[in-house]
Amino acid sequence: MDTNKPTAAGVPQGVLTAALEVVSEALTRLRFGAINLVVHDGKVVQIDVTEKKRLND
Repeated sequence: MDTNKPTAAGVPQGVLTAALEVVSEALTRLRFGAINLVVHDGKVVQIDVTEKKRLND
C-alpha cells in the first residue's frame, strides 16, 4: 500500500495511520480521561490526552 497516497479527505494514508495508532495506544492505557483531536484543513495536527487520576477514599 502506498502510504503517501491521499485519502478521500486529501490526507496521506501514512499520516492517517500514524494518528490512528496514537489514538489507539492512548485508548488502551487510558482509564479515566479524554482524547482531543485538533484538525486543521481536514488534517489531524495535534492529539491531546488528558488523564484523570482517581484517588480512593
